[in-house]
Amino acid sequence: MNNSKYEPNMTEIESWNLANSYNNVRDESLGDVLILDSTLREGEQAPGVSFTMRQRLQIAWMLDYFGIDAIEISPIISPDHKESCKRLIKAGLSANIIAHVRALPEDIDIALDCDANWVAVYHSISDVHLKHKLRISREEAVRRAVNTVEYAKSHGLRLRFTLEDASRADPSFLKRICKEISEVGVDRIGLPDTLGILRPKGMYNLVKTVRDVVNTPIDVHCHNDLGLATANSLAGFEAGASQIHVTINGLGERVGIAPLAEVVMALTIIYNKKLRVKLDMLKELSDLIENYTGVKTPESKPLVGENAYKHKAGTHIAAIIRNPAAYELVPPKVIGNRRRIIFGELSGKHGAAFLLRLLGLNYSMEEAVKFAQGLKRLRCGDLFELSLSEDFEGEALKLEDKF
Repeated sequence: MNNSKYEPNMTEIESWNLANSYNNVRDESLGDVLILDSTLREGEQAPGVSFTMRQRLQIAWMLDYFGIDAIEISPIISPDHKESCKRLIKAGLSANIIAHVRALPEDIDIALDCDANWVAVYHSISDVHLKHKLRISREEAVRRAVNTVEYAKSHGLRLRFTLEDASRADPSFLKRICKEISEVGVDRIGLPDTLGILRPKGMYNLVKTVRDVVNTPIDVHCHNDLGLATANSLAGFEAGASQIHVTINGLGERVGIAPLAEVVMALTIIYNKKLRVKLDMLKELSDLIENYTGVKTPESKPLVGENAYKHKAGTHIAAIIRNPAAYELVPPKVIGNRRRIIFGELSGKHGAAFLLRLLGLNYSMEEAVKFAQGLKRLRCGDLFELSLSEDFEGEALKLEDKF
């Protein structure tokens, strides 16, 4: 289901509009936004994750069909990664394939050997990185950055320059290096919150600081060390960034970066952005990565987790079986997930009645109440759950006759 074909019902629209009166997002004040997926680069930096060449090609094909704007991969990691990069570039995908390398001429040569059109180079700019990681001065960092951009542009490449650890860099130095690389023709500037230290307002201010001194398009790449990656990515977009970096399931170094599903759904629901992605592939993409990596998707993962559409409390179930919009932002089928109802100690009379209806049994209100009380007396917690098809959901409407 392409997002352009998803038509929310009136209850959903009304609830979104009321919530967005607090969000206070003016759609006309924000430009278009691109989504770059870094599962094949950042994602492979997650502990225990390593893709085969065939898996990389399959993931890229799926992402391209999903409608992602750019796919990032690093050809400098190994000969296998270089060959994967070459094959992706030759595959004729609609998404831009971004060859991610260090800010070194020899790395750019590797990207050129892959026939890359787009490269992303990175270089640290925080003092702690310059002193303890690279052991160079600020002046040397500027020289390397400018030389790298000039070298790439002299070979006809389009270039994003990522300023690693930008969120912990001296703001005056950040502005200086952004001006320098913009003057020599960099196409995009990447602003990562490498340690996930910023709050949303901080990410907004970081992007705004750069936006105020250059007109170069900006990317944001937010790590999730404090659980703020999605919020910070959206704040960066609000400040003027035009491309957000994500990975499937949020995989990445340490605890990862902003997850694909959260970002695209937030852009769709909160910011009313008409992305060209097929939203109903989100769960499928999540399951694919879980299968390839062996990294289990947490059940509580927003949107794509198994618990995202599970309903347990009696009062919740009572509302869900009449109008799912009471406790669901969008129907599960929109993102390829399934609705599930848990029966057990917390079930109320409406849940009990719904179960009896599904079993084809005749019942009175008193019998439904007794059934619910019996489930509570067992004191066994959750007894079982049902995954509901659309046919089952239609049974809910019949409850109106009895309750």
